[in-house]
Amino acid sequence: MSDLSTVISIVPRLPNAIDGVGDYALNLARQLRQDFNIQTQFIVGNPEWHGELEIEGFSVNQVIDSNSAQLAALLEGDRTSPVLLHYVGYGYAKRGCPIWLVDGIQRWKNLYPQRSLVTMFHELYASSYLPWQSSFWLSPLQKNLATRLAKLSDRSITNTQSYAETLCKLLPNQRFESISLPVFSNIGELNHEIPLSKRTKRLVTFGHKNSRVRIYQEYVTDLEQICQDFNVEEICDIGSPTGVALPNIRNVPIVEKGIIESSQISKILNDSIIGFLIFPPPLQLAKSTIFAAYCAHGLIPYMVSGSAITINNLEMGKHYLSTSNPSYKLSLKIGQEIANNAYDWYQTHSLSKQAKIFSKYLFTRYQ
Repeated sequence: MSDLSTVISIVPRLPNAIDGVGDYALNLARQLRQDFNIQTQFIVGNPEWHGELEIEGFSVNQVIDSNSAQLAALLEGDRTSPVLLHYVGYGYAKRGCPIWLVDGIQRWKNLYPQRSLVTMFHELYASSYLPWQSSFWLSPLQKNLATRLAKLSDRSITNTQSYAETLCKLLPNQRFESISLPVFSNIGELNHEIPLSKRTKRLVTFGHKNSRVRIYQEYVTDLEQICQDFNVEEICDIGSPTGVALPNIRNVPIVEKGIIESSQISKILNDSIIGFLIFPPPLQLAKSTIFAAYCAHGLIPYMVSGSAITINNLEMGKHYLSTSNPSYKLSLKIGQEIANNAYDWYQTHSLSKQAKIFSKYLFTRYQ
């Protein structure tokens, strides 16, 4: 696109809030501007978000009081630009039921039916078999809201094949299929593959504090075995300080980096051989930004859980290793093959590939 185009992007939060969906939306906006000269105007839908009204040249408006009329008014201010909704129910409402959001979109669509709406479903709806959990009672309403949004959308995208299949079941007569795009890395991508043999023999633990606490309290034996198999010389811990006493793992030092800039994390991953994580399970790996970062930087993704079946085109023993299946003989050569496969899998939905898909869907109505 040679002329400057604009898209309105609705998000729960934006940086400096710690929010994976906000990071995803901002990274996508950068790439759309860089590759296709598409400018993004953000609308933040979480009333508790506090941030600037301009981020990196992107304007930001906010729906202050979860009001559908206010949202519709903001969308009506621009009568031509397509809208990209990043949907996760709990991002817009504490109980995961943002009725105001869907009502506002409905009101806007009724007024401007020719305006294009693309919805990225980062989540669909929660479910529970436990009556003491709110999701047990609210799941039907959450499901109804997701269905309404899918009906209103000209295109629906999500991050796992199971979500895409669920959307199709919710709307069996919908005129288009929902597609799945596994998430891209929020901390950058490796431009040139560096062989594992040229890297520091470092294992990285990266992600949410609670997950990393569990690693050091419950999975020490697994870490010890991995360190032995690959002659690991250092463990690098990245994220909010765990606050727990770190174990002695075969005398391999654990270096705590704390919260650091994305560029620093990327540099560390570029010079490491293994990325270890205990969550999510294989069914949801495609929506893990941590897993995406490991793949994008050419590491060996090492999981605690594993699956005997291929999920989201990910196969245990081919795209990742798992401590649940220790039967194969490990070596750096085998690890390199797995890192290469994971890297190649990631390239099919990298940030630039996704920007191209979104630019097409936003500015080409479904035929």
